Amino acid sequence: MPFVEMPSVRLHYRGEVRGGTPVVFLHGNLGCGDWIDLVARRLGDALDLIAPDWRGCGESDKPLPDQDFANYSMAVHADDMLGLLNGLGIDHCHLLTHSTGDLIATHMLLQAPERFGRILSISPVGPMGLAFTEAQLQGFRIMRDTPDVARAGLASAVPTLFTAGSPAPGHAPTFADSATSEQRALFEHLLARTRLLSDGIWVGTPYHLNRTWRDGGLRRRQPDLAHPRRILWGSEDAWIPRADVEEMAERMPRCELEVVEGIGHSLNVEAPDRCARVVEEFLITN
Repeated sequence: MPFVEMPSVRLHYRGEVRGGTPVVFLHGNLGCGDWIDLVARRLGDALDLIAPDWRGCGESDKPLPDQDFANYSMAVHADDMLGLLNGLGIDHCHLLTHSTGDLIATHMLLQAPERFGRILSISPVGPMGLAFTEAQLQGFRIMRDTPDVARAGLASAVPTLFTAGSPAPGHAPTFADSATSEQRALFEHLLARTRLLSDGIWVGTPYHLNRTWRDGGLRRRQPDLAHPRRILWGSEDAWIPRADVEEMAERMPRCELEVVEGIGHSLNVEAPDRCARVVEEFLITN
C-alpha cells in the first residue's frame, strides 16, 4: 500500500502521479479515500487522482487524540495534506472535495493559495462549519458504539440508494431496487471502514465543526477564497443546509452553485457517472 511518511503521522493514499493533471480528493467525516472509488473507475487517463485517508481514517495512522482534539483539528488535517503533496512532489493541483473535506481545503487554500487551481466541491461543509446540539454531538458517539445506528447514519449520506424513509430512526435501511451492485458493495465497504475510525474522527470532527461555527473567523474569510470553484449540492441533502452553499456562492468571488435535483449528500456515490462527467468537464483544463 502507498504511504507518505511525515514527522508526526503516516498517511495512506490511493492513486499515483503519472504525468496527468493532478487532482487530490479530500473525503468527508467518517470516511476514507474510497468514497471516490466509483468516480475514479469512470475517469480517463488525463487526470491523476490521488485520494488520501485523513489521519484517524482508513489505513492512515491514528494518533491518540489530545484531550481537546487539537491534533485532529481541520488546520492539522490541512497541514497533513500539504505534507502529503510535498511527499508526492505535487507542486500544483486541483482539489475535489466532499463534505468536511472542503473545510480542510479552506485551510489549505488560505495557507498556500498558489498551489491550487480549481476546486470542485461536492456537498461541502463551508467555512462557516456546522452547528450541532449536544444531542447531535452525542449521536456521533452512539454511532461509534452501535453498528446498526452507524448503518442508518451512513445511509442518510447516500439516501437515494435506499427505499424512501428507510434510513430513518427505528427503521433498518433497505436498498432501493435502483441501487446497483457496485453501489451496494461500496456502501458495505464504507460502512465496515467506519469501524477503523479514531475517536479523533468520531468525536473530534463534530467538535471542531461546531467550534468553527461558533468562532466565525473562517466564515469572514470567504471573499479571500478566489479560486475558480463549482459547488454540487444535492436537493435531498440532509446534512448541508442549502443556505450555506448559497452563501458560499454569493460571497466567494469565483464560485458557482449547481443544485442537483433528486440527489442527497453524496453525488460521488449516488450518481457516479454524472459526477465523473463533471469532474472531467471542470478539472481538465487547457
